[in-house]
Amino acid sequence: MSTILVIAEHRRNELRPVTFELISAAQGLKKSADDKVLVAVVGSQAETFTAALSVSGIDEILTIPAPVPEFDPDVYEAAVSALIEAKQPSVVLLPHSVDSLGYAATLASKAGYGFATDVFIVEYQGSDLVATRGGYNQKVNVEVDFPGKSIVVMTIRASVFKPLEGSGSPAVSSFDLPTVQSRSQNKNFVEQGGGNDIDITTVDFIMSIGRGIGEETNVEQFRELAETAGATLCCSRPIADAGWLPKSRQVGQSGKVVGSCKLYVALGISGSIQHMAGMKHVPTIVAVNTDPSASIFTIAKYGIVADIFDFEEELNSQLAA
Repeated sequence: MSTILVIAEHRRNELRPVTFELISAAQGLKKSADDKVLVAVVGSQAETFTAALSVSGIDEILTIPAPVPEFDPDVYEAAVSALIEAKQPSVVLLPHSVDSLGYAATLASKAGYGFATDVFIVEYQGSDLVATRGGYNQKVNVEVDFPGKSIVVMTIRASVFKPLEGSGSPAVSSFDLPTVQSRSQNKNFVEQGGGNDIDITTVDFIMSIGRGIGEETNVEQFRELAETAGATLCCSRPIADAGWLPKSRQVGQSGKVVGSCKLYVALGISGSIQHMAGMKHVPTIVAVNTDPSASIFTIAKYGIVADIFDFEEELNSQLAA
């Protein structure tokens, strides 16, 4: 019998949807009916999440009372490390998020666990656990195995695994947090602008603008083009930093990863590493840029060396025909 441990993620008293995607991924790793899926939730109000977490496929919920209501990397590292020592899971699944990136690598390195990030396929090939993630700017899929590792920690990409449906009746227990001295202090929570905006991580067609639009007054015509084409208008960081579009529309490392996007049209975006981190996994990327050496072309399925205003005019003409 083996155990798969899922670490729930929550923010401002709400479970993040990716938690249920991890539970689905954990179900796929069960090799026998005796294998168990445990879900742990850390926080000062951890017990309030047990009802929401009582879904199909979970054998036990572990609440870990902590002195802080929100994420704290030192607290989470101590809690998850102690839990792994106590339960000896074969696999530990965490969301690939800014939270887990704050402690997962340290946790795995200190204990010598197997480790992989941004995983979008995880399975057993025979008796070997294999994780698949992107490599070389997402141009290839890389399979990672973990020879000699009895415990493997993985961060799982959001919007890949479909959450299971149905309620369950898992056992609920509490796990004591070991003594830990946090090196940080949460002062308050600052909501990014556009808090009521559309969640761009859930849309499948995105049209994104970058520095190439030149002036703020040009945003509106691309907003209209996106609306006509049935796309969601997003942007690179310079556009959000300038306030031309809200932060909620920013794609990239300091913005959002568009996990559900199937078609991404990049207009006047050069392709910084930070921006591509949020969209390079999209199956079909169309890049339009006047610079044929722009980095965005290295990950684009279709590249168009052209002025984005000429492209906008031609696409509008085709859509109106």
